[in-house]
Amino acid sequence: MAAERIVIWDWTVRLVHWLMVLIVPLLWWTAEEGWMDWHRRLGLTLFALIAFRLFWGVVGTWSARFFPMLKQLGSAPAYARSMFKRKEHAWFGHSPVGVLAVCAMLLALSTQIGTGLFAVDVDGLESGPLSRFVSFDAGRQFAEIHEINFNIVVALIALHLIAIAFYVFVQRDNLVAPMLTGRRTRDDFTADALPEVRIRLVPLVVSASLAAAALYAVLNIG
Repeated sequence: MAAERIVIWDWTVRLVHWLMVLIVPLLWWTAEEGWMDWHRRLGLTLFALIAFRLFWGVVGTWSARFFPMLKQLGSAPAYARSMFKRKEHAWFGHSPVGVLAVCAMLLALSTQIGTGLFAVDVDGLESGPLSRFVSFDAGRQFAEIHEINFNIVVALIALHLIAIAFYVFVQRDNLVAPMLTGRRTRDDFTADALPEVRIRLVPLVVSASLAAAALYAVLNIG
């Protein structure tokens, strides 16, 4: 008999995740090639994705919400001490260390997008959509932070890839497959009762609408 497979990641979390995986390298590439129109479009797309993820982190499914994640941080020291032992059972949603990684990545990407909105290049020819609200010198400072922070984003991505490899080879736990399919085998978990991961239409529409409104405001205010 086939093992029961249950949903641990809803499709919106997975879609946002993989779109970020695609967009961040494209943002670097378009900046390097000087394709600033595309860089701006991709940056605004990432802004909308992050806005949606932040709203969804408040009203979305259990494994997407930030409050359950933050409650797990108290277990982070004990979890970290046991990381080099092969685990017999998986953590439902993000592990305590995974929560730290998610928070760090969202903060770094939010900083990247936020500074990009106000950044001005050295010639004052290429500017973020909100740059007219700051002075040229302030816009240049935002641009410098934008450049420095990208190195932090790259470092976090590298740590993320190392962590994935660590889980595969040390703990024998493939984290990529569940982020693709959204499911894991029920036997991976010890708890008798697990949170239900089911998208509700109203929170989804509200989150998407708020993200769209935020993007509209940025485009029209600028």
